[in-house]
Amino acid sequence: MAATKPYNARLGTRGTGRYAARHAEPSGGPSPYDDVPAEELWQSYQIKRCEKVRNFLMEKYLPLVRYNAERIYARLPDEVDIEDLMSAGLFGLMDAINGFKLEHKVKFETYCAPRIRGAILDELRSMDWVPRLVRSRSAKVEQARLQIHAETGTKPDDAEIARRIGLPDGEFEKFKRDSVAVSTVSLTRKCFGSDGSKDVREIDVIGDDNQPDPLTDIQRRDLKNLMTKGLSRAERLIVILYYYEGMTMKEIGSTLDLSESRVSQMHSSILLRLKAQMQHRMRELEPMK
Repeated sequence: MAATKPYNARLGTRGTGRYAARHAEPSGGPSPYDDVPAEELWQSYQIKRCEKVRNFLMEKYLPLVRYNAERIYARLPDEVDIEDLMSAGLFGLMDAINGFKLEHKVKFETYCAPRIRGAILDELRSMDWVPRLVRSRSAKVEQARLQIHAETGTKPDDAEIARRIGLPDGEFEKFKRDSVAVSTVSLTRKCFGSDGSKDVREIDVIGDDNQPDPLTDIQRRDLKNLMTKGLSRAERLIVILYYYEGMTMKEIGSTLDLSESRVSQMHSSILLRLKAQMQHRMRELEPMK
């Protein structure tokens, strides 16, 4: 059996555990392993699996976790917490330390980077409520769309995308529906900053289309008063019932106890009078500059 390099007296005792990965924080002071050559440190850890050495290595390479977490975080929405990404990246770093062998003939930084990114991406997938099938199909549709657009310079239609993916039109409709995920937005997230101490949230500025617009109601009321001014009671009712209530001539006649033809005659007369009246008041209806 080949002789191994003797242990350095400064190396600690055995110990492992994923708990330490989440609590590996910089000590802020000098370490007894600072002067130990890297190769000797790795050889010793591979044999003894010393917890103190493992924590020293995690502290040493902790900036790699932040670097990879920040690169991934830059492409994510604000709802994702970078601390959660770093916590997942720590597990990837610990797995890389446990699996690294000097026989790999590669730098540890090169070896651990994919492990860290993979652990972070696995954490993001576990947080994602959208099924992976939806993500996969959405990526296929988007990839086909971009390829056709790059080749032809025009926006492709569904038939072209279906041919590129290799699906019949009927199946592509279902494929397309499955590729669209319903998005969710937190109403309490920050919308934009304000001069005060309290930020403006989405819920503070979201519009309610079901509520009437007070300005529109006032304008409609003023216009109705202007149009019906100078008309008799029956003529005002014809205008209001026909244009505002959406009733037919026959229904208006039944309401006012008039024949349909009489209502039609009165309506035509009203329009001629209103047209003549409005011609003299067009300046009042022009928007103010």
